[in-house]
Formats: sequence, structure tokens, C-alpha cells
Amino acid sequence: MNDLHISFYQQDIVWGDAEANRRQVEAKMNSASGADIFVVPETFTTGFGDHMAALAEDPLGPTLRWAQDMAARYGLLFVGTWIVREGDQCYNRLHWVYPNGSFGYYDKAHTFRVSGEADQITRGTRREVFEWRGWKIKPAVCYDLRFPAWLRNEPTQANPDSPLKYDLLLVCANWPGSRHEAWTTLLKARAIENLCYVLGCNRSGVDGVGGKYTGNSALIDYKGFALTEAEPEQVVSTTIYKDKLDLFRQHWPLYLDFDAINF
Repeated sequence: MNDLHISFYQQDIVWGDAEANRRQVEAKMNSASGADIFVVPETFTTGFGDHMAALAEDPLGPTLRWAQDMAARYGLLFVGTWIVREGDQCYNRLHWVYPNGSFGYYDKAHTFRVSGEADQITRGTRREVFEWRGWKIKPAVCYDLRFPAWLRNEPTQANPDSPLKYDLLLVCANWPGSRHEAWTTLLKARAIENLCYVLGCNRSGVDGVGGKYTGNSALIDYKGFALTEAEPEQVVSTTIYKDKLDLFRQHWPLYLDFDAINF
């Protein structure tokens, strides 16, 4: 049936201390027994701010090695973003790390110019979709959520039984509490318009420069309903069902009309 068991952590990130944040996440992973995926917020090792580039790691650095250890130890897919440096370029890189140590990544395409992220972090240029346990998963990072064309779930003719490119949109974020209404609205909109589940994993707490985060992490189904929502500093675990998603798509094949009119 391809059920997928997901755990996500609404983390209060320790400002600028990667080792402390890795320890914090590791302590929480014990509560995710049986999970297929464990997800943490954007920039979970440092927090989101002007200090990110100075704390960038080598692409094969300590956080990747730690994530490989966690994925192997718990037999799951570990997902989160941290800043990496390649030459003179830094990227806000979302990683998915498999239990066997292999990994893939997506570089945040829409760097947030209002905060100055665009001045220190290079934009990614590639869309990505990866597979895990029978699910096609699309990664995105925070500000990407505001750009529906970038996240468009396009029809594919390759497999009539699985007509869209992805089943789960996975968004890691540092989305401030002052804009929480936009966050929750956009999560639901992306789920409805793309006929998919959407997981938004956001941070909570107060950052090192006084920014406040209310979390509002949630898993949204293809109808726009929240299946579960997180309290501050909480790991939430739930299950999503591929057969229910496929049945809904069969009854409501809205994707057939995505390009019905071209202006």
C-alpha cells in the first residue's frame, strides 16, 4: 500500500552552534521509532541570518557525516538544510540522506532578498524530485513556497497509474511568526493545486537577533486539510497513504486541465 510514516521536529534552533543543534536533534530522534522519514527545519544547524555564510561547511563536512550516521542508525531518510560552501559560493542546501549513506540535495532557488540572504547565498537553478519507498518527493525551502510555478506538479505520460511528477512536497523553513497566516495558507494552496500531500517543517522559538517563530508546522493532505500540526519544540509523527492519494487523483483528474488554456 506504500504507507509512509513521517516524523518532523519543530526545532528551537540554537543560534550559530552546529554541534549543539546536532545534539538537540539526535536526542529527539529516539522518539521517532518506526519512521520512514525524519525532517528538521531550514538551516537547522545555525539558524537563519547574516551569520550563515561564515558558518558554511564543506559539502562533505561534519553535518553530512552526522546525518549519514543518524539515517543508518534509525533506518530512515533524514531531511534538512544547512549551509555549504563550494569555492567562493555558499548554498542553502536541502539534503536527503539515505540509510546506506548515499544522499541527494536541492539548493534553495528563491533566496530571500528582503532579509539579505540573496547577498550571501547563491541561488540554486535546478528543480529536483527524488524517490523513497514508492513515493516521489519534491524538496523546497521556505521562500520557494511563494512561487507556485516553480513547484508546479506537472503531468507525466511515463506512468498512467502515477500521472504526476511528485506525491509529497516537502518544505523546510525558517518562516517568522509575523507572517504565519501566509505560511499556513500557502501550504494548503500548494497541496490543493498540486494534488499532493505537503509537509511544512518550520522552526520555533526566538533567534539570535530577536526574530520570533511560532512554528505552525503541519502536514496537509491533497484536499487542503491539516492532518497534524506541531506544538513548539515537538516531534510529530503521522502516516500518509498512497492508495488514498491515487484514488483522489482518479476521481478528480484536475491535472488533465492544467494547460487547457494558453494565453
